Amino acid sequence: MTYNRLFRRAALAGVLALPILTTGCGLFSQPASESIDPPQNSTQNVDADINPGQTVTEGNQSQMTLYLKDRNGLLAPVTVLATLGPDEKLGQKALEMMVEGGAYESEIPDGFEAVLPKGTTVKGLSLVPDQKLAVVDFSKSFTDYNVSDERKIVEAITWTLTSLEGVQNVEIDLEGQKLSEMPQDGLPIDDQLTRAVGINLEAADNVDYSQSTPVTIYFSAVTPDNVQYYVPVTRLVTRSNNKAKTAIEQLISGPLNDLPLKAVMTPDVLVKNVTKKNDVVTVELQDDSYQQGQQEPAEMLQAVVLALTENTGMSKVQIKLNGKTDFVDTNNKSYTEPVSRPEHVNAFKS
Repeated sequence: MTYNRLFRRAALAGVLALPILTTGCGLFSQPASESIDPPQNSTQNVDADINPGQTVTEGNQSQMTLYLKDRNGLLAPVTVLATLGPDEKLGQKALEMMVEGGAYESEIPDGFEAVLPKGTTVKGLSLVPDQKLAVVDFSKSFTDYNVSDERKIVEAITWTLTSLEGVQNVEIDLEGQKLSEMPQDGLPIDDQLTRAVGINLEAADNVDYSQSTPVTIYFSAVTPDNVQYYVPVTRLVTRSNNKAKTAIEQLISGPLNDLPLKAVMTPDVLVKNVTKKNDVVTVELQDDSYQQGQQEPAEMLQAVVLALTENTGMSKVQIKLNGKTDFVDTNNKSYTEPVSRPEHVNAFKS
């Protein structure tokens, strides 16, 4: 399968006709609370940085990352603590938690909802390490969903399973038989799925589909409890010879149209260049308002690291600000040396 077909299906459906809006100057127009004591079943952010590719065990509980629909209808990674039984697999438990009205519905944080059809059973999950492949087998109830949810279901399954260590490819089966297309609207899934399928797909203003390339960037949203979290967006943009630089330019340009997302960078920041060497990607930013010694917003720098590691596959990011690296963020994290992708993104506990 060529992923052009996946993007083309969305384009023909009118999903991509969204103009760009100019973002405001503030980092967040709705700052999230730093400390919230929520009632039972509400959401609490327990770590600002979560790596979708890592699993952390705390006692007899494991952290797992699910892709759930937020109250704005967008998919977002939500990392929760869950107890695994002796025969339970991490990836299978994650998918079971994503079933609408399922046994784990009460463990989903407020402001998010499951995306897999009600009644769906995960009949099996097989890992093929030498192919970096996860094969999931669903029951017949998996076919019972609204056509409008078809792409989100594929995206959520793919991004959830590729959050597992060592998994880059996904195959979806139905009652033991490999699906070549989704059952309701025929979205092609005949080849192995990867994150190249995109997530929360949109297009920049006046982009020529035939000359476009996808970049995945991260913006900010807030839960009903006013806790900040990141939302990944795959945006089709005009093809360039430096995709990583284009990604950061799109991050600076901010969210599109009337999507309820907040910019993580101010529009006066410039990206001068992005280069790659060995396992490090270096981005050079110019911010004329920056004064030596001032702390840069952690949310902005984390979003830069997320975007660059997502679009390049590199493991570390070196950020240069006005040609220098001797600065810290608002969490007192130093950026003098290259930094790895944040260990945690959107960690919640119910």
